[in-house]
Amino acid sequence: MTATTPALTDRVRDVLGSTSLDDASLRRWLHGLPGVDEVGAHGRAAMLGTRSIKTTSKAWALDLAVSMVDLTTLEGADSFGTVRSLCAKARVPDSDDPACPKVAAVCVYNDLVPVAVEALAGSGVKIAAVTTAFPSGRASLPVKLADTRDAVQAGADEIDMVIDRGAFLSGRYLKVFEEIVAVREVCDEAVALHGRRAHLKVILETGELSTYDNVRRASWLAMLAGGDFIKTSTGKVSPAATLPVTLVMLEAVRDWAALTGEIIGVKPAGGIRTAKDAIKHLVLVHETAGERWLDPDLFRFGASSLLNDLLLQRRRMRTGVYASADRLTLAT
Repeated sequence: MTATTPALTDRVRDVLGSTSLDDASLRRWLHGLPGVDEVGAHGRAAMLGTRSIKTTSKAWALDLAVSMVDLTTLEGADSFGTVRSLCAKARVPDSDDPACPKVAAVCVYNDLVPVAVEALAGSGVKIAAVTTAFPSGRASLPVKLADTRDAVQAGADEIDMVIDRGAFLSGRYLKVFEEIVAVREVCDEAVALHGRRAHLKVILETGELSTYDNVRRASWLAMLAGGDFIKTSTGKVSPAATLPVTLVMLEAVRDWAALTGEIIGVKPAGGIRTAKDAIKHLVLVHETAGERWLDPDLFRFGASSLLNDLLLQRRRMRTGVYASADRLTLAT
């Protein structure tokens, strides 16, 4: 077994039923998981996506969705000004409505974390950083860990890492497991630096995993290795967050909680642009994982343009008329 914390060692022993850990044992375990009924997943996601929410419940859902947004900018052209603008939007999403919730987090590249730390001081908005050679994950482990350590030392509250999809798809499950464990250990270093550990979101890049069975296996592998969240996508690959994929991942965290008692979060990211999309996801959460997951600590939206549509829908419910999008500040 790779070097792990005692708690992680206990988790592996309890879940796998053995202290031996190699590609063969992981393959037996992962391929022993129940297969995903693809037709059933599409049908259930489509059915839940037709649920309508009215009046008071819709207003509550819009506010909840705002509070779950990881407001994101991950472009090569990002600058200090881009991040400061994003952070101002995160702190006060709607300047005309002081009752509007703040977003959950701002997500940036790790070299821009210090700018976000300064801009968000005292706000309660978390700072998430993408690391491990995002979005491809094509780098050596020492480079990935240095990338993560830079973000942790700069004050990131959350780390969004990418798995090595090439290793996963070729059956090198132990390599994927060990990289997640190693990144998790760097997240733990934040305790000595900042008094709290950085939470780890593991990006599966589901658009590259080909099958729902692989999505389920990658979800369980990420949870076994100590991820705090499982995340669909980088937003750089299509398809990104779809309802059936999110359904499979929600089933995984529900079943993991039933097996281990550990509660793991889910973050769909990429392609969620409208309030209608967000509400469909919230219905999916409620009906699949349960009410416990209707919390920003356990469910997030990785998005940029989504926030403004949520704000426009909130204004319509408050005033009875549609406001023009140009009355809102840009999200990026």
